[in-house]
Amino acid sequence: MIGDPVVVLPDAEYRRVWDRFYEDFGFRPSTNPIEWPAIKEPVASVTWSLAALDDDPSDERLDHLVAVVKQGLASSVGPSGTLFALDWQHTSYRFAPQEVDGPGQPPWPLSPCPDGDYFVFLAEDFRFGSFGHPWEESLCLFGEELLDVAATEVDEVLGPPIRRAGKAAGPVRS
Repeated sequence: MIGDPVVVLPDAEYRRVWDRFYEDFGFRPSTNPIEWPAIKEPVASVTWSLAALDDDPSDERLDHLVAVVKQGLASSVGPSGTLFALDWQHTSYRFAPQEVDGPGQPPWPLSPCPDGDYFVFLAEDFRFGSFGHPWEESLCLFGEELLDVAATEVDEVLGPPIRRAGKAAGPVRS
């Protein structure tokens, strides 16, 4: 990536990216549970409840979850790729995950876990990413490459998913 590793999206690009997200994912922001999930979850997607983090006073599970998702996103985008970090109705970014969070580097913009608003991470071509829903208190990962590297460890942190491919996940069978 040429220039800064974290760049605020200019207004025109911000609108273009959000417009495409609304269109491609059928985004329906709402605090009403009847309206959830707030996106049309892709076929290659898994969604977990974040309720397991409620009893995590030292934030160990939260920190581990965030690290797993960040590593999965960085791995999926490759050594020189960039991601969008979108904060609904707030400043959003394009960033190079390989050039943040290290010594002397800027911090990772936003968190995969929603903090009062929808947080979305997307590949530039929208083929993989994450969607954090603040009111449902859920995290959806989508795209085969991201699921391949992160889903098993996210299961270990959060427990069984609540949805797969946008449909209620059934009981775990052994």
